[in-house]
Amino acid sequence: MKLLMRNCILGGVLGSFAWTAVSAGVIPKDVSLAPVVKQVSPAVVNIATRGTVEVRSPLGQDPNLRRFFGIPDQPVERETGSLGSGVIVDADEGYVLTNYHVVANADEITINLIDGREFAAELIGSDELSDLAVLKVDGEDLAALSFGDSDSLEVGDYVLAVGNPFGLGHTVTSGIVSAKGRALINSQNYEDFIQTDAAINRGNSGGALVNLQGELIGINTAILGPAGGNVGIGFAIPGLMAQNVMDQIIDFGQVSRGLLGVTGQPLTPEIADQLGLETAQGAVVTRVLPDSGAQDAGLQELDVIVEAEGRKVSNFNDLRNIIGLKRPGDKVELTLIRDGKRRSETAILTANDNAVAATSNGSGSATRDLSLGGARLANLPEDHPLSGTVEGVVVMDIENGSPAARAGLQPGDVITAINRTDIATVADAVELIEDDEQYLVKVRRGEGAFFVVID
Repeated sequence: MKLLMRNCILGGVLGSFAWTAVSAGVIPKDVSLAPVVKQVSPAVVNIATRGTVEVRSPLGQDPNLRRFFGIPDQPVERETGSLGSGVIVDADEGYVLTNYHVVANADEITINLIDGREFAAELIGSDELSDLAVLKVDGEDLAALSFGDSDSLEVGDYVLAVGNPFGLGHTVTSGIVSAKGRALINSQNYEDFIQTDAAINRGNSGGALVNLQGELIGINTAILGPAGGNVGIGFAIPGLMAQNVMDQIIDFGQVSRGLLGVTGQPLTPEIADQLGLETAQGAVVTRVLPDSGAQDAGLQELDVIVEAEGRKVSNFNDLRNIIGLKRPGDKVELTLIRDGKRRSETAILTANDNAVAATSNGSGSATRDLSLGGARLANLPEDHPLSGTVEGVVVMDIENGSPAARAGLQPGDVITAINRTDIATVADAVELIEDDEQYLVKVRRGEGAFFVVID
């Protein structure tokens, strides 16, 4: 289990009965989750791995210490192992779904069933960005779980977590869905977690999160807690996302994701006010990459995408997750707001290597400095990493506690537009900020782009 660090068989009974029982203060003896547990447990497996990794001694970085202690300069191999969980999702083919981080660097993978049988497993493929992997075992009379509709889950729904915490063997915990759509630790990964208070601990990784129908609605993946212990905050990859990734791995051996070709950020209340919007939910387009589906569809900077494929987009992570389930060549229906008006566009996703960073020429020639909300601006120098790539002015330094500092500007940022007007020099900026009190500022930081409001 990586630490951040990294109704129904009983539905009719429990659903119609729970509130009455709680109100009366009495729980009948015949109300039990045991039938669901007996149904799902044979399909949940324990996973043990063995492998090797290359490591270097920290002392080996110092040539004097290497010579004195005889420490080799070359990395040495160290044997590793891990314990985790998995879920059989196809009994006929023997496919087992688990987490990427459970089987990463594994040379040998062994699974154990609740009936005591043990099998060697073959790694079919994995996807680090979603933290999923597919294994295959050759066995008879296997049990499998079917996928439920994780999109239909609601906060408050009952769930069970089944896995192998701390290597103890099959363990079942219960709880509810605490939240949906959580993004946690890595902005480069595809994170759309189901949060649950069902106890999840180390070793539960790759195990099953099921509803009271015994359907697989999530793959338990991460926890948030001190020293890796459970504090009632666990996270699972939604079943529909896991199923999509699994299907691609089985069909193609890897995951091939389509690219829309935009960068973006959440729509904040301050930016919404600048754009004259009443809503404060959506994904703001900050860059449209050339030779991309977004460019062909006519998307523009400051478009606010509020729906994709009929699903609500509350922030840029929502958009990224929806697109991440699509393949190159797929069409994506987008609903966006531009200049206060809703419109629909259809984009055809490209392959990941077909869109490149946007470029422009020149950096301006004016030399005077200018202050914007406590940020001192200057023309973009030739030695700046973005010189010759973008046009704009560079933030030289920022006054502590100033509006620019509160907005999140940093020295080295390049401001490329103010109040939706492109700038190339300080002289351009002067014309835009002399009479205004509030500014919508577009910023480039490395390869990223975003907007801030300075007032």
